Amino acid sequence: MNAHQRPADQHPWVVVPGIWGSDPEHWQSRWQGERGASAVRIAPASWSEPDPRDWDRAISVAVAACDRPPVLVAHSLGVLAAAHWLADHGDVEVVGAFLVAPPDPTAPVFPEAARGFLAPSRPVVAPTALVVSDDDPYCSAERAGQFAEVLGAGVLRVGARQHVNVASGAWPEGRRLLDTFVAESVEGRPNG
Repeated sequence: MNAHQRPADQHPWVVVPGIWGSDPEHWQSRWQGERGASAVRIAPASWSEPDPRDWDRAISVAVAACDRPPVLVAHSLGVLAAAHWLADHGDVEVVGAFLVAPPDPTAPVFPEAARGFLAPSRPVVAPTALVVSDDDPYCSAERAGQFAEVLGAGVLRVGARQHVNVASGAWPEGRRLLDTFVAESVEGRPNG
């Protein structure tokens, strides 16, 4: 590993967007573009009519495509998919999971097409950070805290950032949080 790389860049990534995928201006797409081939985006057949089994398979395929254990970088509905995948596949080695802006499947604004996705219900083995906005219309900070407790995840609160989506631009604060998470929580060394 290159000592001059950012901590998260020393590992492959599996990018798990939300429903419909992340458009090119979304921070997740921008970060993936910066990583090139070392970031693999899941490719479910059911982007617009999400099927949890299809997304689970898509995460498995993306993880298997990595040459070594990856970091999962998930947003929105991808958080629910990644959380369930991590709980179901605890025997598959991943470096950790950086889960941003989970939606609450019981919220009135949750997309009807995604009703097959459930709230996290089991702990995960991998180091996990749940990034929470104080004013997310898709999930209250309190409910996100409950998800984190179930998962055994650390909570990273980012203030009032809505759903931390395309309006967040390149979201450099989030990129720093990801590096800190990988460096301190996963590798056990301070972020330099």
